[in-house]
Amino acid sequence: MFKTRTAKKVGIVFICLILASLSMSSAQTKITIQAGQPGAQISPTMWGIFFEDINFGADGGLYAELVKNRGFEFPEEAVMGWTRMASRDSRGSLSIRDEEPFEQANPNYLRIEVRDPGRGGFGMTNEGFRGMGIHKGQSYWFSIYARATMEPMTFKAEIIAPDGRVIGEARFSGVNKDWQKYQCQIVPTETEAKAKLNLLGTRVGLLDVDMVSLFPVDSAVSSPMMPEPVPGLRKDIVQMLADMKPGFLRFPGGCIVEGRDLGNRYQWKNTIGPINKRQTIIGRWNTEFAHRLTPDYYQSFGLGFYEYFKLSEDIGAEPMPILNCGMACQFNTAELVPMDKLEPYVQDALDLIEFANGPADSKWGKIRADMGHPEPFNMKMIGIGNEQWGPQYIERYKVFAKAIKDKYPEMQLIAATGSDATIFPNGHAEIEYLWKQWRQLKPEFVDEHFYRQPDWFLANTNWYDDYDRNSPKLFVGEYAAQSVGVASPDNRNNLKCALYEAAFMTGMERNADLVRMTCYAPLFGHEDAWQWRPDMIWFDNLNVYGSANYYVQKLFSLNPGTNLLKVRLSDVPNLDDTKKALSVCSTLDKKAGEVIIKAVNVTDKGLKANIELQGVSKTGPQAKAIVLAGKTLEDENTLQEPKKIYPAEKTVSVKSPNFSYEFQPYSLTVLRIPAE
Repeated sequence: MFKTRTAKKVGIVFICLILASLSMSSAQTKITIQAGQPGAQISPTMWGIFFEDINFGADGGLYAELVKNRGFEFPEEAVMGWTRMASRDSRGSLSIRDEEPFEQANPNYLRIEVRDPGRGGFGMTNEGFRGMGIHKGQSYWFSIYARATMEPMTFKAEIIAPDGRVIGEARFSGVNKDWQKYQCQIVPTETEAKAKLNLLGTRVGLLDVDMVSLFPVDSAVSSPMMPEPVPGLRKDIVQMLADMKPGFLRFPGGCIVEGRDLGNRYQWKNTIGPINKRQTIIGRWNTEFAHRLTPDYYQSFGLGFYEYFKLSEDIGAEPMPILNCGMACQFNTAELVPMDKLEPYVQDALDLIEFANGPADSKWGKIRADMGHPEPFNMKMIGIGNEQWGPQYIERYKVFAKAIKDKYPEMQLIAATGSDATIFPNGHAEIEYLWKQWRQLKPEFVDEHFYRQPDWFLANTNWYDDYDRNSPKLFVGEYAAQSVGVASPDNRNNLKCALYEAAFMTGMERNADLVRMTCYAPLFGHEDAWQWRPDMIWFDNLNVYGSANYYVQKLFSLNPGTNLLKVRLSDVPNLDDTKKALSVCSTLDKKAGEVIIKAVNVTDKGLKANIELQGVSKTGPQAKAIVLAGKTLEDENTLQEPKKIYPAEKTVSVKSPNFSYEFQPYSLTVLRIPAE
């Protein structure tokens, strides 16, 4: 009898537990937003972009020049990118010379000695940057500096397809003994991603050539200092940046700032003025990764600091330059400038501010004006060092900070916290040391970097919730989910990485009183010439497309709002002990009169939620939903399917401040709700 009664009690308890469990699992998620109590203002620089010349991001990418090593100045090999071109019946020789050059700053030039031009001519072929992207019917400027050291010469330029067929041609005659620029427009008869350029002498004699150039007419720029057209920026790639309406543009890096050693560091003064005076250096990333050796990666600086400031202005972004602080990359040589020899580095920073903001009659402001921009660029912030750490960084930072603040007290300074704590030696201890210093030195912003597995981003959406509000404001200057591992060539820009980053971004936006600027990194990747992945925007020689990560960044950047709103979530399903199925943030857009909700559902099922807008008397009746979603977490955009993951807009009914909405599986949703 006792056993029977006990069994009945156990059965009843078991049934109650099951019912309780079912009740908990079926409880509907609730999102409560304090819409009537707007909080901190969202910084206009909250969502920005970061450019570094990696993955052929400048030469071969954003910079529209199609000729590699146009001035024969690659330090390791002066004719790299060029190969001997001769028809069967032509004869001659080729040599690099530097006597009586066209430009002393770049003295090398190519001498083509034609002994017998045959039927096709004798000379060289330029391979471009993994080929040249040529569009049928589009006009291209061809230009060259040339002279004939004996009798007057003739030569031709041919754009050829991979099989050698000529798809565009220009001929020149009457070349005499004086250096002179020759140019014309060529209109190709075919579209070709892997075109090349032939440069051929067509009569017996000696032909010296330098600064060979080919670029789309629609990218051409000019200025008082450069009256004839020179390459500008590739328009389709610029449009991708402009479409994001970024709050700032960080430049030029990144580890480019530091260099492997100080001789290889980025020196902004070498990147301004006429392009024929800008000195080529070996690229920082050419042999950094054994899995993607790129010995032909150099920097011509056709895209230099003036072009950077112009690009920032053109796309409406605040310029954010980062300068070397007398330290080479600490992952490589860790070379240091002695403290008593730091002054030229500090002066470079002061001179850059004058170049950007000084009056047109100041030393460096005049150079800016002579290049075509008399008005200041109104630069407001500058970074001192990139991923530096240790006491040697602090002592150098102090010197820079004092000099800059003494002369430009309104300039906002950005300090670093080293690299990602999980990457560099004793990372967590080094970052803790730096933060102690920054709390005392009080730079306006401290820069943090995160290159980690996707799960880390999803598990740490509350990363900034408990940061000290009395500390300097935060700039999350580099972050990206690594699907395999940091610097792995197998990393992918898949939907999982993009959504888990989006979840982390909701946490950054929820802490927008502290986190004032953020940007994904790296920005660009060339399909045929990358060294690092994942990257936000991918391109080849003809096309460009955004990754899923790009569209996540774009949705946040286009929908920032003006003021932060507090959000409370309840009954959100768990993926595990550290990760939630749904991440949410909200802002008020006072200008539009709308409440903005950003929500990330990382599960394979629709997630229905009751949404309550507290402090709102009237909504709608219709709201806009912008949804970025995919079928699987492995989905990604490609050249073949550039919009496989792409935002879709729809109208939804919102008849009261309390309503229900179902968030799609594997999605980032932006709801814009008219509210009074």
